[in-house]
Amino acid sequence: MTNLRTLLTETADRVADYRESLAERRVAPDADPERLREDLGGPLPAHGIDPAIVLDELVAAVEPALMSSAGPRFFGFVVGGSLDAAVGADLLTSGWDQLAFNGASSPAAAIVEETVGVWLKESLGLPGPASFGIVTGTQAGNTVGLAAARHRVLERAGWDVERDGLQGAPRVRVIAGEERHATIDRSLRLLGLGVAAIESVPTGPNGAVDSDALVAAIEAGSGEPTILVVQAGNVNTGAFDDLAVACEVAHRHGAWVHVDGAFGLWAAASPAFEHLVAGREAADSWVVDGHKWLNLPYDTGFVFCADPNAHAASMSYTAAYLVGQGEGSVRAPSDYVPESSRRARGFVTWAALRELGRDGLAELVERCCALARRFAEQLGGIDGVTIANDVVLDQILVGFGDDDRTDRVIEGIQRDGTCWMGGTTWHGRRLMRISVSNWTTTEVDVDRSVEAIRRVAAEN
Repeated sequence: MTNLRTLLTETADRVADYRESLAERRVAPDADPERLREDLGGPLPAHGIDPAIVLDELVAAVEPALMSSAGPRFFGFVVGGSLDAAVGADLLTSGWDQLAFNGASSPAAAIVEETVGVWLKESLGLPGPASFGIVTGTQAGNTVGLAAARHRVLERAGWDVERDGLQGAPRVRVIAGEERHATIDRSLRLLGLGVAAIESVPTGPNGAVDSDALVAAIEAGSGEPTILVVQAGNVNTGAFDDLAVACEVAHRHGAWVHVDGAFGLWAAASPAFEHLVAGREAADSWVVDGHKWLNLPYDTGFVFCADPNAHAASMSYTAAYLVGQGEGSVRAPSDYVPESSRRARGFVTWAALRELGRDGLAELVERCCALARRFAEQLGGIDGVTIANDVVLDQILVGFGDDDRTDRVIEGIQRDGTCWMGGTTWHGRRLMRISVSNWTTTEVDVDRSVEAIRRVAAEN
């Protein structure tokens, strides 16, 4: 029989070995999907085996096929690689195996969420009384924030959506920029509002919503319940909508303002970039991802709401067996998120914020933005290469002439393995999209990646 202590010690060593290899590891996996299916698949055996052998088999099959997205030269999406304290806390979270439903199921998990909620609101400059929930990411956060918005705007119109649903309900207008993230559309589908409710507002040359068009769209309403979605960080360019103008005009007309700040809201943590989110404190709900710029393990995001009653009304529930369980002075985390059987995500958030501190978080944001500018300056100096956006944060769009050549360069760099960038279509052009948000990325990583791009571009 396997000794648990030995098993966990060997597993921790494997984790450390993998993470220490990331700086020099090939970024793109070099794996045959069919071989991987063969190694992992087949009929489920009738009999179980020793846990140590299980983990040996898993590592042997999976590790060669891993994308080195936790490493310093993965620039394909706006994601980071988990901070050391967060990795350790994630291992503890699995070992502690807490149910973070309420204060009865785990007082430790509930109270650590209280703490990180306060720390995050302080770091992001959000109102102290705002409610807070830890979700799986921005998709869930947008759904929660828009559910709270749906509750409040329909209640003002005399409709109880939690009781009566949407059949026969007043129409809800949703105003959003034409370059909004696709998770907004999916949240509206999940909430029964539908994408047809969206009134798209034109964006400017760098992807921020046109403020004059936004004002006109809001003022064109005739008193219907209205939700305005604004963006802190365009997914392609990093551009920011004017939050101050949006909040002032929307609230003058009784609309709810939801800020999709998946990665860009972290700009508020930096004195150098806080101006990009000026006016954010006047909004009604906000979302931001933890597994992006805070460099937490995956499936950690945060939603905040300036109207705690609307937030709880849209999410909370009770049952006979829960009455009296955990009621009292300890906040119930599940009142603010869709899940009941929740992983205790607060531990990793606490560990990361404690490792960084306020100054470290600001430095992380500023360093990544400086590295993004370094990318843009060096790539922009290569013949036949253009930078398609104004680099305002950590996002760079790169063109290599025509669309076909750009796609060839993207495919070539992914095969090369030095770094990994994805492609996007923006304003009718195919472009390489570079996102810099990993805490381990250095100037050397940028320079090495630029040289690889230069070489691949010359071959294509």
